Amino acid sequence: MEHTIQKLAKLAGVSTRTLRYYDEIGLLKPARLSSSGYRIYGPRELELLQHILFYRELGVDLDTIRRIVSAKDFDGTKALYQHREKLLDRRRQLDVLLRNVERTIAQAEGRGTMSEQMRFEGFKRQMIEENEKKYGQEIREKYGEEAVEQSYRKLGGMSKEQHEEASRLAEEIREVLAEAYETGDPAGAEAQRAAELHKKWLLFYWGEYSKEAHAGLARMYVDDERFRAYYDKEKPGTAEFLRDAVLVYTGQN
Repeated sequence: MEHTIQKLAKLAGVSTRTLRYYDEIGLLKPARLSSSGYRIYGPRELELLQHILFYRELGVDLDTIRRIVSAKDFDGTKALYQHREKLLDRRRQLDVLLRNVERTIAQAEGRGTMSEQMRFEGFKRQMIEENEKKYGQEIREKYGEEAVEQSYRKLGGMSKEQHEEASRLAEEIREVLAEAYETGDPAGAEAQRAAELHKKWLLFYWGEYSKEAHAGLARMYVDDERFRAYYDKEKPGTAEFLRDAVLVYTGQN
């Protein structure tokens, strides 16, 4: 069955403006144009739009979606299984947060107790989900599936004290790095102290440490605009300085 742009928009719950935009950027082209010049969509476009909306619901940006669905090896059935798993993960996350709220209410009303570990269970899972949305594909390509999953398991099992120590270390790194930056010497004592603290911070999240991976991450801080913006927020050039300090620390320069 074929659909006009108005009918498809109504069927999918999106605006005709959205469909026109998807056409303009080459994400979802109509099957054909009618004799009057109207966009006509067929079953293939209907299926593709469903995938696009699934990916959008999971927080994937349009450029990434376009690369995924236009790839020669894109498998619609495989993608549906992936959508299903991601949605089940989201449901599990919501279930955890809901239980967290219910237990907190019960404790506040004197109907039960909850441990400190339980208080933060849902939020750690949320942190993992957000990290996966932002960097999942990149870090899996760079470090491998097992390394990423191992890191997530470690984060999920982190105690309140460990989480607080990791946060404290992150702040100390920023302070020491700012002082080291003023020296202009990435091989200096202060810069190397920052690199050592950075290693200690990583070990809260990494299943195992290697100098090569540490150096690779430091390089990514410069190559990736998101990381570079974080470190360069106060003083431009800080990301490059940290990279150079880590390369000296790991002997990978």
